[in-house]
Amino acid sequence: MQNKKIRKAVLPVAGLGTRFLPATKALPKEMLTIVDRPIIQYVVDEARNAGIEHIVFVTGRNKHVIEDHFDIAYELEDTLRSRSKASALKLLEAIRPMPGTTSFTRQQEPLGLGHAIWCARDIIGNEPFAILLPDMLMKSEPGCLSQMVEVYNQSGGNVISVEAVPEDQTQNYGIVEVDGDPSARTFTITGMVEKPAPGTAPTNLFINGRYILQPEIFQLLGSQETGAGGEIQLTDAMLSLMGMQPFTGLRFEGETYDCGSKSGFLAANIAFALEDEELARELRPLLQSLLDG
Repeated sequence: MQNKKIRKAVLPVAGLGTRFLPATKALPKEMLTIVDRPIIQYVVDEARNAGIEHIVFVTGRNKHVIEDHFDIAYELEDTLRSRSKASALKLLEAIRPMPGTTSFTRQQEPLGLGHAIWCARDIIGNEPFAILLPDMLMKSEPGCLSQMVEVYNQSGGNVISVEAVPEDQTQNYGIVEVDGDPSARTFTITGMVEKPAPGTAPTNLFINGRYILQPEIFQLLGSQETGAGGEIQLTDAMLSLMGMQPFTGLRFEGETYDCGSKSGFLAANIAFALEDEELARELRPLLQSLLDG
């Protein structure tokens, strides 16, 4: 039987971004820019390039700017049109989703990632879907979700993107347990451990913020008790689902930048800026002069 197409994706964007205060007092952390576009735009582009047809944003209070970013900006576009700024208009049109291809639903309380995903249940319906955590910015060709969809089309079930982390850092991440060779490109996931104690991690492969899950996860999220921190944990629901359905791990081929941290955010800005030839010519000597003191 052919696997159902991955048509929809959930982007949880309700977080407060406290690590970036005061910048995020009035501006959502997802709207902080990497070079010349907000983080959320890169993640949406990754989803669309993977064939996603409908994106569900799970938002919170003071996140209306995200919705505005993906809407028509009438005054701006009218001004650009009157000034014959065709290239700028074309750029804005390229990032605007087609009508009816985005939905926004609100997570009223900060009850964790699992609760945020559960809030999208009626919009997703009874079909498999992707989850992309906007804090995690991926740099690769093809994109991370495109790599996952390729694996899903072959294996079905649930697919989790992972990558290696140094052994002495496993306690900072959600680590997977696998059946088979953990150095292979794909393998069966048999367990998950959230931030294992030093020296106890089953592998050094951490979940890097990209998932393809079956819709049965919603029933589990809706009925499970709160876990660590009094939150509904997505990991707990996936462990329950693992007893009923297969989970495939995919080693992501590319670079991941954790834009939820200041160092990861700055590294992403430098990495993406250096991809622009003109910008790189100006930036390289400036970086070198800073490094030289």
